Amino acid sequence: MKPTDSHEVSQLNELKIDNMSLVMISGWLHNGNVIMVEQMPILGGYIGGIEETAICDVATTLASFTLLNASYHLSGPIHIRWGMTTSRETLQVAGHSAAAIDANTDLLIANQFYTISGPCTEMCLHEIAAQALLDTASGRELLSGCASAKGVLEDYTTGMEARMLGEVATLAAGMSVDEVNRMVHKIVRGYERRYLTAPQGRTFQECYNVKTVLPTKEHLKIYDSACDTLRLLGLDLP
Repeated sequence: MKPTDSHEVSQLNELKIDNMSLVMISGWLHNGNVIMVEQMPILGGYIGGIEETAICDVATTLASFTLLNASYHLSGPIHIRWGMTTSRETLQVAGHSAAAIDANTDLLIANQFYTISGPCTEMCLHEIAAQALLDTASGRELLSGCASAKGVLEDYTTGMEARMLGEVATLAAGMSVDEVNRMVHKIVRGYERRYLTAPQGRTFQECYNVKTVLPTKEHLKIYDSACDTLRLLGLDLP
């Protein structure tokens, strides 16, 4: 790795760090590397509900810079029951904590995307759209995605999710916070009752041509259908 590549280390839940991580950070500092410290506070865990998790999210962000010498901080509030960052509650945490940090500091902050549904499904793309809108409007400089199917299944992530993230984030950059709030509410309302039956989707090998590294016609059709639905909700996707 080059010194300018991002070197990642994780805080432990919640607001903890281990000796091995401190040794890694010390070495990176000595080498003049870019350091990314990440932490995913768990909504519904040790710290409690939405308000408490937002406080923890801000605290872990500040700790990354003041104690661990981060170049930037990667967050990702995650739901203890559903293992996702795109639930209504975790989006509330992410939005409020990022807006507070953005309004009061010049720190570089990022957020991770963990959808409950898998690739090659409209639900997955809608989850991504909701979080991309929120993260952009709340002032994050970097969006990290996407870990589809909760990021726990092998080969269950593709470039089409990142494409949706990029397209929606670009559109959100010109939208007001009130407009984004209304849009996010509409999108989340469309998928939040489907958590128990969320589609697992398909593997990369099933929805991409692995030789040309291009999405299949079916995958493109599902992407276009998801875009059509989002356009009906007022999102002017290309």
